[in-house]
This record gives sequence, structure tokens and C-alpha cells, in this order.
Amino acid sequence: MSLHEIHQDVETHKRPNRKGRGTGSGQGKTGGRGHKGQRARSGMKQLPIFQGGGSPLVRRIPKRGFTNSFALDVVAINVGDLDACFAAGEIVSPETLAERGIVKGSYDVLKVLGDGELTKKLTISAHRYSASAKEKIEQAGGSAEVIKLKTTVAEKKVAAQAAAKAAKDAAAS
Repeated sequence: MSLHEIHQDVETHKRPNRKGRGTGSGQGKTGGRGHKGQRARSGMKQLPIFQGGGSPLVRRIPKRGFTNSFALDVVAINVGDLDACFAAGEIVSPETLAERGIVKGSYDVLKVLGDGELTKKLTISAHRYSASAKEKIEQAGGSAEVIKLKTTVAEKKVAAQAAAKAAKDAAAS
């Protein structure tokens, strides 16, 4: 394929198909609707699951499971991939991974997994680590920093209780 062939046969302003305008058009007479029947009439409406009056597949198959709307979107990256993409002493973060195009799209959590070998000292910051990944990072002389996600309600309660206890102790002494 050459550059001059790219837009060949591409219609930018395609004319609308005018139905029922004579047999020579190929869409005349019945206008592509066939002969008679419900589908040939104007104002025809039918459910997308309709299958000729028989029980549709959607209703024959049982419902199963659910979709958790609160589930976090986790993106995993292996230690071996980080070793291949980064030089020794570099900082690995979600931002640097996005800049280099290693991790694409939006996600909630970045998890580092332990597949492959790590031979370089890297400073890695991610939300989660597998046990083997953390071990390999520390063996190579690097560090695994945990990025904090949103503070949960339980953590806020614990913090509030600790603050109340500290204020009570300060008032008592």
C-alpha cells in the first residue's frame, strides 16, 4: 500500500439510500422490507430478544452471579517487566509507567507481582505487592513503597478514637 492509495474508494459524503424510488435503484417497491408481514409495516416495534414467538434464549438461561460496582480495577505488572524497562537506580511509579506506555488506561490499584528476575536496584511505589515481589525487590537492594489508597471508614474511626483518647489523657494530666 502506498500513500496515494490510503483514501482511495473512501466516500466522505455518501448519499443517503432513498428507498422506494423505483426498481432500478435496487431498493424500490418493498424498499428492502420484504413482502407483507409485521416487519414490512410502518411503526413496527419488537423487543430485541424476540425469537419468533418461542421462549427467547435470554429467558431460557438462568441468571447467575452479579457485578460488583464497588470492585477496584487492579492492574498487575511483573518484576521481570520492570527489570527490562527501567535502568538501575530509577524510580518506578504509576506516573512513570504511564509516561513510558507500559501501563495504559485508567485503573484504581497498581499491583507488582513476582514473575521474572530483578537484577537492578529500583525504588518502586505501588498500591500493592505480592510477597515474592517484595522479597525480590529487597534482595536486589531496592525499596518497595506503598501508595496509600483512600482512607476507609474503619481507619477514620480508629484515628478519631485515638485522638479522643490523647485529648482525654492530656486533660487528665
